[in-house]
Amino acid sequence: MGITERREREKTERRKSILDSARKLILLQGVQRVSMEDIARNAELSKATVYLYFPNKEILFNEICEEAARVFLEYFRNFTENKLSGISALRFLWQGYVELFGNSDEMIIIFQVRNYLYPGMPIVSLDEQSKSPNVDAILAAIKNIIDQCKAEKVFDPQLDSVMATRFLLLMFSVIVENAARIPVQDRKSPAIINEMTSAFQIIIRGFAREGIDHSRLNIGNL
Repeated sequence: MGITERREREKTERRKSILDSARKLILLQGVQRVSMEDIARNAELSKATVYLYFPNKEILFNEICEEAARVFLEYFRNFTENKLSGISALRFLWQGYVELFGNSDEMIIIFQVRNYLYPGMPIVSLDEQSKSPNVDAILAAIKNIIDQCKAEKVFDPQLDSVMATRFLLLMFSVIVENAARIPVQDRKSPAIINEMTSAFQIIIRGFAREGIDHSRLNIGNL
């Protein structure tokens, strides 16, 4: 391996070390309390070195959030290779959320970092999301599913799709904030998952058009 290749590999490894350290600290102590100095110390690098790779904490955190969002999108796409009805897509979205919620830290990373970077989130215009393509893709996917449910006459045609998307994000955000305080091994307990699903179910029924059979809106079972 030549000098140039070795240097590039070292840069890649150092960048990964910085991101891994930041991610670990976010999960341990919460995004608000993590500083660039903390990250440098955990990665066993100088603070100046960290700033060479990431000019500020916002850029570093946004990259972490993007990677977590990419994991969720890949997981969700595994269920949507075939054409689905709107309500089926919504079920799969929920299943993906629950699976990642219980088995990884991606949901906590996405919402904790996103709330830090955008304090008004999720009460913001979806059109203003432009620095995080993977997060934007999640927002767009949720809105598209809601639009599809309206077109299929499952949801109220007068439902504001953007507001409904924000409302779902708000629910997810509150769940994640509470989950961050729960030991990892307890996050997927049946009681917690059932409570989450019940809350989601109530919201979805609130979106439904008048007179629809609520059994069509069952989210808990696929």
